[in-house]
Amino acid sequence: MRHGKTSAKIIAALALAGAPLAIVSFTATPAMAQSTGVKSLLADASDSALDKLSQPGAFYADKAVRVLLPGPLEKATSILRFTSKAGLTKDITKTLNEAAGRAALEAKPLFRSAIDNLTLQDGVGIVTGGNEAGSDYLRRTSGEELAVKVRPLVEKALTELGAYQQVEKLGSISSLARLGGADISRDGLTDSVTDQAMDGIFTYIGNEEAKFRSDPLDKGKTLLKGIF
Repeated sequence: MRHGKTSAKIIAALALAGAPLAIVSFTATPAMAQSTGVKSLLADASDSALDKLSQPGAFYADKAVRVLLPGPLEKATSILRFTSKAGLTKDITKTLNEAAGRAALEAKPLFRSAIDNLTLQDGVGIVTGGNEAGSDYLRRTSGEELAVKVRPLVEKALTELGAYQQVEKLGSISSLARLGGADISRDGLTDSVTDQAMDGIFTYIGNEEAKFRSDPLDKGKTLLKGIF
């Protein structure tokens, strides 16, 4: 009975706010929380974001999500950007970003799995929330778990691209050693790239979600018609 009163209040609030009938109906029907409409929104936003970031040079090209060297080393290498070693620092940064892009490509199933765990409460919150409510949901409920699973993908990419050796070489430069930039461990580098890659991925998912909400029929997304 209590649940019925809560649902009624939600419906009334939505109606008073001038919400479309489809949203009111969605809120009032528990089964709709698991509908393909909401899952389609999140899945498409996630896939689109990961597809874009996995393109060659995508992470590096966008300064908003560009992966940088870990704090101490990034600060220390700033002095090299005006020397003959400038190319070395740029090459390493590009390598880190390429690793993030490779990990993004392989992360699709991980994000899909998180989306499959959508619950009734989550569904209502996403429909009635802001333009990036779905992205916020994924980050809040699955961000840490996803980071743990994405980390091995990042480590694999960093290894294949020779990033660890590049950073070791950079850290061995005497001027960096004096500035404390040579103390970045393999794990420290992996954690840093993983964290930055995850930030970039969620930023892009949020952007894609906002686009789909503003034009739910884009690319034939007929399942979202009338929901947003």
